[in-house]
Amino acid sequence: MKSFAKNINLTSVDDLFTTEESRIDENREKVQEIPLSELYTFKDHPFRVIDNEAMYDTVESVKEYGVLVPAIARPRDEGGYELIAGHRRKRACELAELTTMPVIVRNLDDDAATIIMVDSNIQRESLLPSERAFAYKLKLNSMKRQAGRPSKENGSQVGNNLSGKKSSDILAEQMGESKNQIFRYIRLTELIPALLDMVDEKKIAFNPAVELSYLKSDEQTQLLDAMDSEQATPSLSQAQRLKKYSQEGKLSLDVMTAIMSEEKKGELDKVTLTGDKLRKYFPKSYTPQKMEETILKLLEGWYKKRQQQQER
Repeated sequence: MKSFAKNINLTSVDDLFTTEESRIDENREKVQEIPLSELYTFKDHPFRVIDNEAMYDTVESVKEYGVLVPAIARPRDEGGYELIAGHRRKRACELAELTTMPVIVRNLDDDAATIIMVDSNIQRESLLPSERAFAYKLKLNSMKRQAGRPSKENGSQVGNNLSGKKSSDILAEQMGESKNQIFRYIRLTELIPALLDMVDEKKIAFNPAVELSYLKSDEQTQLLDAMDSEQATPSLSQAQRLKKYSQEGKLSLDVMTAIMSEEKKGELDKVTLTGDKLRKYFPKSYTPQKMEETILKLLEGWYKKRQQQQER
């Protein structure tokens, strides 16, 4: 008679005395205190962590109350954990001289982790254009992969979505943007770093920047030279012409320089004072409106003083 003993799985003693409640508890997510040295930045993390005034406010909060919202991380094959959400909190803990922070550890694949990473940061105020651009690109690509790799004819169709919506439509709804605006932001990722930095610094406006993103990388590098030579940045109409010449294969450094040398309407009457330039002259508590009121009062006083001097 054939033996079936080898197919019998015996329940272990530990399992016999383990309650259903304890087994559920073992699978439940727990908050763990993990050393900061074991937490690594998420790959391709597009959001900048800056030691600015908002960061130091967070540091003071961490010193007083601790980290109120745990970070989210996933295990790394190399050891330690990859941060998914909580990069600013980690930096605040470092500045507060803490050695650990509360973290929820989850086993997530790359696409699920990317979507959580973007969603946990995208609603922050004062996001830079470059941060928003790379965040939209990362999330859209992850959404496409989660839906199943689509055909070239239907590049962003969600696999089994009954409403027939594309990933880009869903992303636009989630972000409160038009689909066209989502793609315009993603175009910024085609800019070379030096030009993208100028967009973040508001030296190049958003709409011209989108047009410049269609220039080849070497053309963008040459454009930097033309801009430096003429001490000017492209207007929308200039950027559109640069794009047109590029598409026609007629864009050269001479053409760029000629376009950038054009005098823009109203340019001579325009004065721009950025918050960064003005902030050092005012107390930290001053709002932009308060700064503007103070500047106007000082200018009024200066104007009256000049009038009095001219009347003497």
